[in-house]
Amino acid sequence: MPSKKQNRVVVAIFAHPDDEAFGPSGTIAKLAKNHNVYVLCATRGEAGLPAEAQAKADGNLKNIGKVREKELRCSAQILGVKKVYFLGFVDGTLSNALYHLLAARIKQKLKLLKPQTIITFEPRGISGHIDHITVSLATTYVFYHLPFVKKLLYFCISEEERKSVKDYFIYFPPGYPKSQIDQVVDVADVWETKIQAMMCHKSQITDARRVLKIRQKFPKVEHFLELAK
Repeated sequence: MPSKKQNRVVVAIFAHPDDEAFGPSGTIAKLAKNHNVYVLCATRGEAGLPAEAQAKADGNLKNIGKVREKELRCSAQILGVKKVYFLGFVDGTLSNALYHLLAARIKQKLKLLKPQTIITFEPRGISGHIDHITVSLATTYVFYHLPFVKKLLYFCISEEERKSVKDYFIYFPPGYPKSQIDQVVDVADVWETKIQAMMCHKSQITDARRVLKIRQKFPKVEHFLELAK
């Protein structure tokens, strides 16, 4: 049986800075009120081009990884996350060639933190981003190999939400029907916290505004698929 301490630990695992804020940040903020929440981020978002104003402010696009690391730490602090761990991979390089190394680094951190619950992307990666999919698959592998982790929550979007998103990758997968969604978390009470976390990602402000514009059309909820042991 998991200890009470394990019951109070949640680890969210993502590919890039901003995945936490644009994704399940409302749920993270709610959990952080009575859990120790940690974030693992596979990369520092080195492939993310900054907004024009941010580029001018920093003066060097090569520093974007450092900029985005700082933005994630800002977001994490607002959400109540205890600590952020970067796993040392490069944005845009995650693939099956790195599955085992990525899984090993995730496993190492989870053995240190001993969570009962972990959170990541659903297996389609929400948007079809290969980095997201790779993180989801590696996290799922680790879930089945660590007995103290009892629950895996896959953040997902509904069919209705998907219809409001324009394709911006080669293939943007469908959302999930209500019948397949296991948890719907009401995040209305932490909505302003979610927005503040998103606004930390100044280098990605165009995407933040796009996501918020879409979200305004829907109830303030976040959706999850669930695996449990």
